[in-house]
Amino acid sequence: MTNDRILILDADTAQRGELAQALRRGGYDVVEAATAENAIETLRSTPIQGVLCAALSSGWSCAAVTSLARAGGSDAAFVVTCRRENLAAAIEALRNGAEAYVVLPTDPARAAVIMERALEKRKLRREARELREQARTRLRYVGAAAEASMIDEIIRRAAPTKATVLLQGEAGTGRSFLAEMIHEGSPRRDRPFARASCAGLHESMLEPRLFGADPGGSRDSLRRTDGLLEAADGGTLYLHEVGSLGHSLQVKLLRLLQQGEYERVGGARTMRADVRVVASTRLDLAEEVRAGRFRDDLYYRLNVVSLALAPLRSRKADLPALAAHFLALHGRARGNHLRGITPGALSSLFAYDWPGNVRELENVILHAIEACRGDMIGIDDLPTVLRGTRPDEGTGSALIPGASLFEIEREAILRTLDAVGGSTARAAEVLGVSVRKIQYRLKEYRTGQHVSRVRGVEARSA
Repeated sequence: MTNDRILILDADTAQRGELAQALRRGGYDVVEAATAENAIETLRSTPIQGVLCAALSSGWSCAAVTSLARAGGSDAAFVVTCRRENLAAAIEALRNGAEAYVVLPTDPARAAVIMERALEKRKLRREARELREQARTRLRYVGAAAEASMIDEIIRRAAPTKATVLLQGEAGTGRSFLAEMIHEGSPRRDRPFARASCAGLHESMLEPRLFGADPGGSRDSLRRTDGLLEAADGGTLYLHEVGSLGHSLQVKLLRLLQQGEYERVGGARTMRADVRVVASTRLDLAEEVRAGRFRDDLYYRLNVVSLALAPLRSRKADLPALAAHFLALHGRARGNHLRGITPGALSSLFAYDWPGNVRELENVILHAIEACRGDMIGIDDLPTVLRGTRPDEGTGSALIPGASLFEIEREAILRTLDAVGGSTARAAEVLGVSVRKIQYRLKEYRTGQHVSRVRGVEARSA
């Protein structure tokens, strides 16, 4: 059985009844309409998942009904029913967004099967759209306010253009992530995003992967293979570690950027590609140019817009915000409802040098989510390499055996506030408490009320 509701629009009462009967046997909830006006009103007032629509009905075309439905926000799957003589009207409906058509007379059960397939396509389309929206909402740069604002502004300005972008930084700093952000912020967002790693592949393997291959020349299409340039046509091509390209591929890439032209490996026909190139490198390309290992003209073509990403060890103030971001992102996906990270675990994150940068931090949080059995990630939930960085007395931290709960809490709040630039909202998010509690504790620390109250209790006890 299905919960899908199907609207049948057909002025032919007998035909409409046969189609309705077949759909009801398939488990669908069926609504009937004899006129286009009634069908449009139903689409506006009732959730409809599918429409079995006559190509021409009561002076209306299915193409017009489809257009009005889409303009009103309906994403119902349309299947057109038509006679041989009005096949042209059915094809026009397909151009306006209908999924398929059925030529009458036909077995009503066949029409029901075609509607079922159209509903499956609609479901897949919705799921793909939702996944894409989820991806877009998580594509945000997390970091210190000033740096994040600067990077967001550069991406906001550069993304809508065709300018090439060069992303520089160590492995794991988020270069691929920013390339996706640029693509998703561009008019090409609904076109392909293709990735090519320029490192680790011999030029003889990388060249056909990028440009395609045509060993038999233009006459032998059976042996021809398409490259990433054809796959990414109209979209974005991300070249990871572009500094590793050999000289001959640098020449071909320069031609592509200058003229939009290339040839397949072994091919004679000149191809054209409409791609926006985003490149990344961990090398200092300016130094590579000076050393003669990288073409200066290609460097200038790639370096139209440049972004340098700092390693995580030099931006440790972002650790609490990044950890909270990954905890929320992956915790929800796994059905976990962790409140935050304990002060001790947070101190261990600060004590580590993060050679793998942000990518390593994300993997650490993923490990901790799987290992955690409480509602807060602790030191023992972290990978072994981080457990050896437990804070001790030499670090100046109060998070040691013998410290009072008040001292541990005070140390955690003040250290976290310092790490997030004084934002009580971000500190509360990291520690898994309310903003009000942070503000209340800060007032206590300023006035010393808590210390006085504790000492008063101790004096009375004595």
